[in-house]
Order: sequence, then structure tokens, then C-alpha cells
Amino acid sequence: MQAQETASTATLDSAGLTLEELGDGIYGLIASVDFPPVDPGMAICNGGIVIGSDGVLVVDPFQSEALGDLLFETVATLTDLPVKYVVNTHYHFDHTGGNPAAASRQLPILGRGPIREFMLTRNGESDSNITPPEVVIDGAWDLWLGERQVQIREFEGHSGGTDAIVYVPDAKVLITGDLLFNQRIPYVADGNIRTWQATLAELIVDYSDALVLPGHGPVTDVAGLESFKTYLADLVALAEDWESAGTSEEEAVATELPAKYSDFLFQALFPSNLEAAYNQITLGQDDAASIQHYLATQPESVKAL
Repeated sequence: MQAQETASTATLDSAGLTLEELGDGIYGLIASVDFPPVDPGMAICNGGIVIGSDGVLVVDPFQSEALGDLLFETVATLTDLPVKYVVNTHYHFDHTGGNPAAASRQLPILGRGPIREFMLTRNGESDSNITPPEVVIDGAWDLWLGERQVQIREFEGHSGGTDAIVYVPDAKVLITGDLLFNQRIPYVADGNIRTWQATLAELIVDYSDALVLPGHGPVTDVAGLESFKTYLADLVALAEDWESAGTSEEEAVATELPAKYSDFLFQALFPSNLEAAYNQITLGQDDAASIQHYLATQPESVKAL
């Protein structure tokens, strides 16, 4: 799903992106497209821009170099300050495929845990120009954009040990990557549902007063985190009911989307949610090996998120 547009022709409108101010000098580029996108030139995920007193940090340069170029061009309309850092919140290609745009500008790209290995071994069919981070961070990191502090913290749940959040304390803005899908059906097969639930509980406590830019979907606050936690709880409840009833996997995966989620986008991912829940919860196969075995069986169209 590579963008066909070049940097000279891609626009926010053509990419399906809306620029939204989240705080003083902090912006989100909010993607509106459903998944899978009809037009490969449209952004799948959200991107972030944090402007400090002496430089800029950007988060998740989308799925292609053209869209990454658009992100940097957008920064240039907001400030004359240079971009100093690029952060990938996890390894999935819709958040990292734009890394070549950063590399061509000789910008350092930061990621967490096994992100380099995962990108190089898992993203090849989706990304023909894989550019992994040169800087791998673990634990708690603080970056300074002049007088502005930016915190990078690691959490678990979505993408096998590569998830990281970005938080700007002075503005109380949290950028979650795909630890939060807001008003979107999530991609869960590459993570651990119960661990993800625990992470959301922690985020709800630690960032209760933050404005939240999710990996996918509109800007929200703690209510969005709570809503997504409820979605995962509903998924677990389904899987526990299947276990009690002796439901087969075929029957489980045929479960219809609950009516309360009928207005969510990314509904094409719901069957993979059901299959992951069946394997992880109903069968109790939530170890890393079983998750990766399941991931390997999925079509490329659902591995992007």
C-alpha cells in the first residue's frame, strides 16, 4: 500500500489528513480514511508534530515517503525551526513507511525495543524501502526541544515490545501510537489483549487530564482510553463465553459486530479481532510464540496497523 503521489503533489486533502492544533506548538495530522484505504495515497494513521523553542519532534511519518515528505512540508508551514527527531511509536509499516523521508533529510529516527528486527523481518511485503530507526531506546527517555521537555515511555500490548508513547508535560498532550484506536476497530493479533488492557488501565490513571492523539481516529481524552478499554473487555467477555459454551473457532469468528460499535471504522478488522481473542483467551494461547504464529497466518491486508 505505497502512496503513488510525490511530495510535489501530495496535499493534506489528497492524503485525507486534517491538521489540528492540540496545544501550544503541538499538532496532530488526523487521518480520516477507512481501512483498507481505497486510495493508497491516503494516510492510514495519525501523525504528530511537537514544536519546542529550538527544534521540532515529529511522530509517525505515515506509510510512504511521499506522505512523510508531506509531514515535513507541513512542519515548514508552522515554524522555521529545524526538525531534530523522528519517533516511531511502533514498527507497523503504516507508521514507519515514511521513514525514508526522514532519512533523506538526515534526521535521527528513534524507536523502541526490537523495532529494527521486526521492521526488517516483517514489513517487507508492505514496505519496499524499509528504513528502520538508527536509535533504539529502552526504558524512560526525555528529550529537550530547547525549553520544552518531551517524554518517551514504553508500554506493552499492541505490537510485541515495540510500543512507545510520547508525552509533552507542559501542554498535557499524549501521543499514544496504536495503544489507542479511537472509534476504530483495532488490530489486535500482533499483541496481547490482556496486557493491553492493563496498559490502558495504567494510561487512564497516569494521563487522566491529558489531551490524547491516538494512533488511529479522532483526538480524544481519557474518555477515549476508557472507551477502548471497554471494547477490549467486551472482546474478552465474548471469548470467555465461547470457552464456557464450547464454541468452535469457526462459529466464534462468525460473530457479528456488536451494534454499539456499528459506527466504528476499520470494521474489516473485526474477524481478525475475533480470531485473536479466540486463540488468546478461549484457548489460552497468549504467549509470544502463539501470537507470532497467528500473525504469520494473516494476509498482508490486515498486518499494516
